[in-house]
Amino acid sequence: MRQRYILTYLILLAIQIVLGDLLNLSQYVIICFLPVMILSLPITYSTTRLLVIAFVSALAVDFFTNGMLGLNICALLPVALARNRLIRLVFGSELLSRQEDISIHKQGGGKVLLAILLATTLFFAVFIPVDCAGTRSVSFMAVRLLVSVALSSAVSYYVAGVLAPREADRWN
Repeated sequence: MRQRYILTYLILLAIQIVLGDLLNLSQYVIICFLPVMILSLPITYSTTRLLVIAFVSALAVDFFTNGMLGLNICALLPVALARNRLIRLVFGSELLSRQEDISIHKQGGGKVLLAILLATTLFFAVFIPVDCAGTRSVSFMAVRLLVSVALSSAVSYYVAGVLAPREADRWN
């Protein structure tokens, strides 16, 4: 199961790179599902391990896309740092104490969607001001934040389903 999870993670990372490089819908829209990939990592991972995985994943996206090197890193590291607090806030401390991974089937779609919205909002709340760097108005950044969070959260919900542990695999 672990090898399949790593392979799925790497495939999704490659898809994120392709999306970031080839799919420019408009200046208002950024589709990024890196926050849900960090959110969906196994609960047993320490914060240090999460930060390393977030750094390497975001560095790969920054390096292979047309973006500014370090921009995704700057935005994804706070998500990795806040992941356990976010899980406690949305799912309660039982999930962490039982060391149970996040799953749409177990925790419910509403809670998972809330966690995705919070993680994605945190990501874009850092990403967009750094990307605009004082060259755009606050209203432009607000519209870009709302549209990007809405579209990225919809894509991320699907990605969360792909990364979620399957019950049939648990007992093998």
